[in-house]
Amino acid sequence: MKHLALTTVLAVFSVTNLFAQLPDPGFTFDENTAIVITDPQNDFLSPSGVTWGVVGKSVTENHTVDNIEALFKIAKEKNITVFVSPHYYYEHDHTWKFEGALEALMHKITMFDRNGALTLEGFENSGADWLDKYKQYIDGENVIVTSPHKLYGPESNDLALQLRKHGFSKVILAGMSANLCTESHMRELVENGFEVSVVKDATAAAVLPGIDGYEAALVNFRMIASHVFTTEEVLKEIRKH
Repeated sequence: MKHLALTTVLAVFSVTNLFAQLPDPGFTFDENTAIVITDPQNDFLSPSGVTWGVVGKSVTENHTVDNIEALFKIAKEKNITVFVSPHYYYEHDHTWKFEGALEALMHKITMFDRNGALTLEGFENSGADWLDKYKQYIDGENVIVTSPHKLYGPESNDLALQLRKHGFSKVILAGMSANLCTESHMRELVENGFEVSVVKDATAAAVLPGIDGYEAALVNFRMIASHVFTTEEVLKEIRKH
C-alpha cells in the first residue's frame, strides 16, 4: 500500500511538473494578423450596463476599458484591421424553447436587446450599443463589424468567413467576457485553424460567490492559445513592425 501511495504521489508530481513547464509557442505580429474584439458594449463595460454589478470589479481591476481602447487606437494608427464580433438579441430570440443558465439570465435582464435586425430605433446608448469612447474607432475604415453571435462563440456569425475572405490567418483576441464569449471565440478560431493569442487584461469576467470567471478563463487561455499577452506586451510587439 505504501508503494502504491508513493507511486500515486510521484505521478501527481510528474503531471504538475509537466504543466509547470507548459510550452509557450509564442505569437509574432505580421501582415496576416487581425485584431478581434468581442462585445465592446455598454451592458458589459459601462457602469450603467446590466452586468456591471458582477463584472465591474474585474473590469476595473484589469483596466479593461482603457486596454481595449489602446488596441483600437494602435490599430487605427497602424491601419490594422479590427473585427468586432457583437452580441445582439432581437424579439424572436426571446421565444426560444430552451435555454442554458446564462441565456435565461441574459434574456431576463434584457441584455444586448435591440428592437430588430433592420432598425436602429432605440439602439443609441442602449446596453447593446458600443461603449461611447469606442465609437470613434469602430466607425473607422479599418474596422469590420461582423454579424452578431447569439450565445458565446462565433459559430453563429460570419467572423471566420470574414477573416478568411480578408486574408487573415492570425488573431489577437480581446473583449468581453473572458470565460464566455472571449474564450469561446478563442476555442472556435483555434479549431478552425487560426493562430490565436489573447490579451488577458483587455478582457474581464463575472465574479460571483464561489465563481471567478476571470481566473477560470486565464487557465484555458494559457492551455489553448499560442500566447497570452498583457496589453503593454502586445502593443510593444505591434510597434516593432
